[in-house]
Amino acid sequence: MNQSTPEVKSQINTLLDKAYASRMSDLKQSTALAKQALGLSQSINDISLQAKSLSHLSLFYMICGEYEQSLQMGAQALEYFEGLNDEQGIANAKYNIAGVHYKTDNYHLGMVNLLDCITTFKKYNDYYNLSRAHKSLGTIYEYFGDEKNAIKTYEDSIAAAKKAGDLNLKSNAYNTLSGIYLKQKNIAKAFQLISESIIIKKKTGDTRGLAFGYYGRGKVYLVQKRYEEAAVDLKKAVEMHLKMGETLGLGMAYHKLAVLYVETGQLDEAKALLKRCLNFSTDYNLIMVKFKCYYLYYQLYKLENDPENSLKYLELYLKEKESVINTQTLMVIENYAFLTKMESLKKEAQLKVEKAEIIKKKNHAEQVAVVKQEFLSTMSHEIRTPLNAVITIAGLLGDRTDKAEQELVNALRFASNNLLLIINDILDFTKLDADKARLDLWPVDFKLLLDNIKNTYHSLANEKGLRLTLQIDEGVADCYEIDETKMSQILGNLLTNAIKFTQSGHIDIVIKKTASHDQDDELLFTVKDTGMGIADDYKEHIFDSFSQPKSITTKKQGGSGLGLAIVKKLVALHGGSIQVDSVIGSGSSFYFTIKLKRATIANKQAQSYNNSLEGKTVLLAEDNMINAMVLGKLLANWKMTTHHAKNGFEVVEAAKQKRFDFILMDIHMPDMDGFEATKLIIASENPNSKTPIFALTADVTAEYQKEHHIYFKGFLRKPIEVDKLYNSMNNSLQESI
Repeated sequence: MNQSTPEVKSQINTLLDKAYASRMSDLKQSTALAKQALGLSQSINDISLQAKSLSHLSLFYMICGEYEQSLQMGAQALEYFEGLNDEQGIANAKYNIAGVHYKTDNYHLGMVNLLDCITTFKKYNDYYNLSRAHKSLGTIYEYFGDEKNAIKTYEDSIAAAKKAGDLNLKSNAYNTLSGIYLKQKNIAKAFQLISESIIIKKKTGDTRGLAFGYYGRGKVYLVQKRYEEAAVDLKKAVEMHLKMGETLGLGMAYHKLAVLYVETGQLDEAKALLKRCLNFSTDYNLIMVKFKCYYLYYQLYKLENDPENSLKYLELYLKEKESVINTQTLMVIENYAFLTKMESLKKEAQLKVEKAEIIKKKNHAEQVAVVKQEFLSTMSHEIRTPLNAVITIAGLLGDRTDKAEQELVNALRFASNNLLLIINDILDFTKLDADKARLDLWPVDFKLLLDNIKNTYHSLANEKGLRLTLQIDEGVADCYEIDETKMSQILGNLLTNAIKFTQSGHIDIVIKKTASHDQDDELLFTVKDTGMGIADDYKEHIFDSFSQPKSITTKKQGGSGLGLAIVKKLVALHGGSIQVDSVIGSGSSFYFTIKLKRATIANKQAQSYNNSLEGKTVLLAEDNMINAMVLGKLLANWKMTTHHAKNGFEVVEAAKQKRFDFILMDIHMPDMDGFEATKLIIASENPNSKTPIFALTADVTAEYQKEHHIYFKGFLRKPIEVDKLYNSMNNSLQESI
């Protein structure tokens, strides 16, 4: 053919769109156009368009009552769609097949196919087809006399039609819903709905739908005994259905018009119309219309006092109805899940939507967490690396300077430690918030620790003219197993806040023993001040992150707002909970109780200066030259020999050359990071495959990457904690003996 394949495909889709649109006014034209589309689809061997064309033809034949052809076309369309794995196409084909089944004599198969359709239409938010399927399912419920489910399903159809923005679908459901309200004797509601349906059908030009509207209003008029108006509407419905070729609608209109003739005493007209209706319903297998015709014959002959014919049609009515309805009822009962599934479908759909939303939020949260992790990793490394040099140098200078220079060195140490605390606040809060923080317990001289904390903040309090006191109960032990850093953070944040918001008076640190057990003491920690106090309505928010009362967020009393949030989480990490008592203008008292294990501390002075590490060799991997120089001097103080490698490649090569007693591995290095270098050293044959390797990192997130833990003897943070570095290497040495 002369046309290109894309042009033909476009032509086919146009034909199918026109066919579907004209179904409301000219079913013959719809069928002709769909056949033309099928022929073109076959000429270009396009299976997808063939399936679509067959599905359209199945629908049009079903409406016209050509049920065998409809099923044949539907089955072929279904086979093609299944081969294409087109879920929506499969659902559309099943909808047409369901229409044939429930309009004839197989409500069970109609229900099964419709429920399958509904599941798919919900999955793709196809509200247009969802409305159609709900309306058809409601009809099946109505056939079985389940008016409750029928109403609910028709209302679902209306809701879906509104979401689809389709007036015709909404009016279709109004029509069927009107019929149920009429059965329930709610005539006003029935008339309101059918009137709205007719208005919509006239507005949209849906001739076929308007015929059903006239039929519905005719039923209402019939119940109201408004026979002339009922006759007009029912005859209009018959005329329009005949013109459209709509079989089910025509059969229903014939029957209802015959009922009108019986009620108005026009028995001959009723017989003639009933004969035509019965033949018509038999030809097209309209089982429900057929039942009703038998029953109306029974009523008619009963009025004529013809018991023989009356009994004949009553028996026919009962026999056929019992045969079909019982068969269908048994099949539905056997598959009762399909009935109850309707209620669960809505819940399932809602749960799927909620699940999708949760997954979406979870994925977003995970992406945010990754970005935050990367930011924290970079931030902590870039800031803490130079800070490591400052603090370590200050420590080294402190051992060498004279008294005149001690003040400058102490000021440097204080400033750098304060900067480290600020950084730790941000980084530690993130770890605590992610539940990744753990207690690192060591035997600590408790009273010395408290004195050091007090002395650290003494000058800050003194500058404001505040008196800072420390009161320790006599029953408190000298030494406990404590995470020294975290305990310092708790009390440090509480003291910082107290000093910040107290303009005059005093601040007291009070430690009391409240209980004692075999190995543990319960200690009550209190930090009291005479400051401005906290308003009652703010107390419940005082421990929230980034939280400060509006009345005190001045530059003079600024801060990150993380301090108390960190304190709350750190106290919880110790198994306690922090509380606050406060009176505006009189001050605040923060207090918590935690359990600490009593311990005995070794002679620190002897430990720090023994010669256990003398002569030992260290392979130091460090890309920052200042840090390498500082750490080299520190190790030299312990009479250790250091070999420096500037990156991952160099440390791997150095490890091949000679054996070292220890390897100190920086994690963040260019070209090859410390993780990769460590793996290579352990995995390859070299003198250091079993050498203890300690990770050195300014990245606080590194030690929480658990998959790397097996490669390292331990993680040592920068700025280097000198005692921890010494103890870690010394303990490792003792283990190897």
